[in-house]
Amino acid sequence: MTGAISRIHHWLPTYASWGAAGLCAAAASVIAAPGLRGVFGAALAITMTTIAAIDRRWFLIPDRLVLVGLTLGLLSLVTGEMMQLPAALFYSAMRGSLIASLFFALREAYRRLRGREGIGLGDVKLAGVAGVWLNWIGLAVAVDVAALSALAVVLARAVRGRPITATTAIPFGLFLAPSIWVAWLLEVLGAHFAG
Repeated sequence: MTGAISRIHHWLPTYASWGAAGLCAAAASVIAAPGLRGVFGAALAITMTTIAAIDRRWFLIPDRLVLVGLTLGLLSLVTGEMMQLPAALFYSAMRGSLIASLFFALREAYRRLRGREGIGLGDVKLAGVAGVWLNWIGLAVAVDVAALSALAVVLARAVRGRPITATTAIPFGLFLAPSIWVAWLLEVLGAHFAG
């Protein structure tokens, strides 16, 4: 029993921090996009924060949360003009399929060249979520921000003297999930200031 209590005390501040980050991002979503679009953005923020927290702790992106992200992304399209809904659904699904396919191809190429996995299937599926939620520019922003953030963490670890090798595992979902929400927020703010 003492070990369980010790683990709870150890992880409680971490979970509280993740929860606070998710709630702040959800609030920012509703402020940036009042109405139904902001509600979907808030749900995206909470889902992506949860994925990031789980991937950081267990190097795992749960399929159920990916499915939630995909479903929310497709449902969020109803916040646009209903006349354009069929085209929006088509292009959203196409972007999701294309980026997931590109991530899968990268995963397979790395596995064949290096003889081990470099990108998990969860990351491939999460890339699909990004494609459903974001336009092409937002998609590029999300992937770039995630990759640069992951690289910055690896470099910071190296500077601190922590060993970094070719087999050091980095939970990419920890970086990609929040980047999806950030790119969505930038799209919303960009549309607001442009129009």
